Amino acid sequence: MAAAVVIALVIVIALVVLVASLSIRLVQQYQRGVVFRFGRVLERIRQPGFQLIVPVADRMVRVSMQTTVIGVPAQGVITRDNVTLTVDAVVYYRVVDPVKVLVNVRDYPSAVLQVAQTALRSVIGKADLDTLLRDRDRINAELKSVIDAPTEKPWGLLIERVEVKDVSLPEGMKRSMSRQAEAERERRARVIAADGEYQASRRLADASRAMAKTPGAYQLRLLQTVVDVAAEKNSTLVMPFPVELLRFFDRLAGGESEVARPAGEAGQGPAEQAPSLGPVTENVAAAADGDGRRPER
Repeated sequence: MAAAVVIALVIVIALVVLVASLSIRLVQQYQRGVVFRFGRVLERIRQPGFQLIVPVADRMVRVSMQTTVIGVPAQGVITRDNVTLTVDAVVYYRVVDPVKVLVNVRDYPSAVLQVAQTALRSVIGKADLDTLLRDRDRINAELKSVIDAPTEKPWGLLIERVEVKDVSLPEGMKRSMSRQAEAERERRARVIAADGEYQASRRLADASRAMAKTPGAYQLRLLQTVVDVAAEKNSTLVMPFPVELLRFFDRLAGGESEVARPAGEAGQGPAEQAPSLGPVTENVAAAADGDGRRPER
C-alpha cells in the first residue's frame, strides 16, 4: 500500500508540473502577449508578468514593444532635375497594436523595409538636388508621412523617425558643385572688396575736404606717414618735402605769368615775342632787373 501511495503521489506531482508548464507563461516588461484560443484571438492583451492560459486550447505569442531600427539599403534614384544619386536611409518604428501586427501582416519587419525602399525612391524622385542637400529635414518629414500612412492603422505600427543617412553624388557632379561654390566665393570676395574700396574712397574724400580747411593738417599727415614708414626696421630713406614750398612756387609762377601778359600786348606781336625761358629762369631774370645789374655767369 505504501508503495502504491508513493507512486500515485509522484504521478500527481508530475501531472501538476506538466499542467503548470503548459499553463504558465512569462511576459517580459517590454513585451505584450496575444492569446489565440483554438485559432481565434482573445480581446484581452496579456501584460508583463506571469500569465495563465488554458493548456492545449490556448497559444500565446509574445510581441516586442521596443523601438526597432532598420537600415534601408542604398537605392539608385533619379531626382526631378535628372541627377542620378545613391541614397540610403534609416527607419525607427515600434508596435502600437500587437493584435494587428500578428493578424494583418506577415513578417512585419520585412514589410516595413519594402515600404521604406519604395517611399525613398518616390520622395527623392519628386525633389531636386538642391532641396535634397539643403532641406534635409523636410525630406525626412515627407518620408516619415509616406511610410507611416500604410503601416500605422492597418498594421498597428508607428513610424517614429526616418532619416536620410547618406547621399552619394557622381564624381562629375561633385567637381561641378566644387567649381560652382568656388565661383560663388570669388564673386562674394570681389563684391566685398569693391564695397570696401567705395567706402574707403568716400572716407578719403571727406578727410581731404576736412584737411583742406586746415592747412597745417597736411603737414601733420605727412609727419604721420613718415612715422608709419619708419616704424619697421628697413632701409627706406624718406625725404619730407614741405607743402608750403610748393605753394610758394605755385604762387610765384602765377604772379610772373600775370606780369608777362601785359608786356607782350604792349610790345611786338605774338610772332615776334621771345620764347619763354620757364618759371625759374624768368624769376631769376626779374630779380636781376629789379636790382639794376646782370647776374654773374
